[in-house]
Amino acid sequence: MSLQVVSAAGNSSLLQPGFSLLNFGGHVFFFGQKGWPKRSCPTGVFLLDIKQNELKMKPAFFSKDSCYLPPLRYPALCTLGGSAGSDGCQYIIHGGKTPNNDLSDKIYVISLVSKNSKKTTFQCIEKDLGGDVPEARYGHTINVVHSRGKSVSVIFGGRSYTPLAQRTTEKWNSVVDCLPSVFLVDFEFGCCTSYVLPELQDGLSFHVSVARNDTIYILGGHSLQNNTRSPSLYKLKVDLPLGSPAVTCTILSGGLSVSSAIVTQTADNEFVLVGGYQSDNQKRLACNTIVLEDNKIEIVERVSPDWTPDIKHCRMWFGCDMGKGSVLLGIPGATKQLISDANYFYILRCKGAEEDKEEELTAQICSQTLTEDPGDSTPFEDSEEFCFSAEANSFDVDDTDTYNEDDEEDESETGYWITCCAGCNIDINTWVPFYSTELNKPAMILCSSGAGHWVHAQCMDLSESMLLRLSEANVKYFCNEHVDLDKGLQTPKKVVHLKKQPMKPLGKKKTMKLSTPTKKSFLRRLFE
Repeated sequence: MSLQVVSAAGNSSLLQPGFSLLNFGGHVFFFGQKGWPKRSCPTGVFLLDIKQNELKMKPAFFSKDSCYLPPLRYPALCTLGGSAGSDGCQYIIHGGKTPNNDLSDKIYVISLVSKNSKKTTFQCIEKDLGGDVPEARYGHTINVVHSRGKSVSVIFGGRSYTPLAQRTTEKWNSVVDCLPSVFLVDFEFGCCTSYVLPELQDGLSFHVSVARNDTIYILGGHSLQNNTRSPSLYKLKVDLPLGSPAVTCTILSGGLSVSSAIVTQTADNEFVLVGGYQSDNQKRLACNTIVLEDNKIEIVERVSPDWTPDIKHCRMWFGCDMGKGSVLLGIPGATKQLISDANYFYILRCKGAEEDKEEELTAQICSQTLTEDPGDSTPFEDSEEFCFSAEANSFDVDDTDTYNEDDEEDESETGYWITCCAGCNIDINTWVPFYSTELNKPAMILCSSGAGHWVHAQCMDLSESMLLRLSEANVKYFCNEHVDLDKGLQTPKKVVHLKKQPMKPLGKKKTMKLSTPTKKSFLRRLFE
């Protein structure tokens, strides 16, 4: 096992815990960036290029018939159809967190349409599901099993927000374990079916699941309710006859008490497990070999790599499978670098260089190597991880269109968790809803001063009735800092004064004597 250092200097703030990688034909694509996509890459999907130990990123595109795919962090992901890493494979993406910390319950299928040295195009389709649709979640797993010539997807585990009926002001954004139900998703008919198995008592998240044929092995994972890492090893077997599917669960011995572990395949039936945590603040530096047979699994300890002092002494680490026996590991570098979001990255190769040309992966692997956001109330919140699940190669990609985040304008002002004014006290870690219309993000209103900017309604001391009135009325709003300036710049309206005719002073009445012909002429003219 060898360790190699890689650099991602120009894109370090994008490579944050929670993103995933897609492998098409040996080319690795990044998905699930931190924050909303920017103009230079509106899809949020990038081609990764590792050359001379440096990681670069190139924007990818979606076809015109594609749906919108938000940058989901911590989703469940696996391949559907075709072998992993082939051009013809498709990826299933379910659940995850948006940049606003909303949870998704949607399921997407993404496939490669075309690729050349200049441009890569994908097609992304959202699948409509019916029946027992899994609730929005993250930190779970999804696998595809095959039985009797048919295939279904299996979703298990994860976390979700506390139900609305159980929320309190102090713990509005708290998360809980999802119920330990097993969901079968049939993509051909778009239906979901849930199964409650007596062997699965506690919810699990950030566990490892490995699928082979009609069997899924679930290893490790963390339970929020009990704050434990289960040492149990679960074997799920799915039978797909002509009638209703049958799901059985067996508890096996010889499991590992670990969460956020990483699995990579080194042979047709052999895998290597590295990384993860064995307690709330203790990394697991040991490695294991997993051997799968038709009806059994064997886990044995193997020689660990020569970890660097930085890896040994850091409190947290993260990473995921890169395919064909390689794993990408990362450790935070905030204490050593000027950029607070920067991380150090390593590629761990679990087999010799002469074995790197072996056949492509044949078993389904879905390893959730992620932990919690700092905003979530978890006992190991500093052990966030992001998911690399594909092989890194030196791609023949021109450097002309390489993405560099430094070239982008800062568009973070459009987020909900900005510092909107000098007295802003909205913090993602401590915020609780203030208005009845708020759920998991603060209400904002646009200030019309200059080019316009967003401010928090709560920071502007707006009452709920005034906020509703402003949202319904077609009027311009100015924040507290710009309202006086706006009034000073306003030109007073020109007032038009009405001209009044002066009244003639009253004097003595004058009598005019008229002759008789004149009187008749005057009276005739008066009555005509």
